[in-house]
Amino acid sequence: SLTVLQALEDGLKRADADPSVKAIIICGENGKFSAGADIQGFHSPKREDGALGPIVSLIESSEKPVVAAIEGIALGGGLEVALGCHYRIAHVKARMGLPEVAIGLLPGGEGTQRLPRLIGVPAALDIITTGRHIPATEALKLGLVDEVVEQNTAEAAIRLANKV
Repeated sequence: SLTVLQALEDGLKRADADPSVKAIIICGENGKFSAGADIQGFHSPKREDGALGPIVSLIESSEKPVVAAIEGIALGGGLEVALGCHYRIAHVKARMGLPEVAIGLLPGGEGTQRLPRLIGVPAALDIITTGRHIPATEALKLGLVDEVVEQNTAEAAIRLANKV
């Protein structure tokens, strides 16, 4: 939603401007990272400030390390947010994917550009064109995530951020 995108943008800008903040962790609530956009919102008028791509670019351009702590699902725009992060940690039960093709769309938050850069064209094309959800263990093998954990992902993300 526009509210979530605005809060993410505001939080990133505040953290980047605060010299006491050394790293940024992006996580979801209630055991879910993000299921992506609400397709009901696709019917509302287009607004430039509601686009996901610039937020993902803002994440990527942060001079501070940004770590995605993925629990549950990171689908569609949720995965695209994670792709903008410098590091990604996933819970062993997490699933990731770009399922937009199932409703006749291509990922619109720069996932079609970022995913191939990260895991290579053949693997990225498979994920983009099939819309399948991949488990965390496969994501680790592909290089989509940096670490898979069985404990709290936010705590693991903080440990990684402290290392880097």
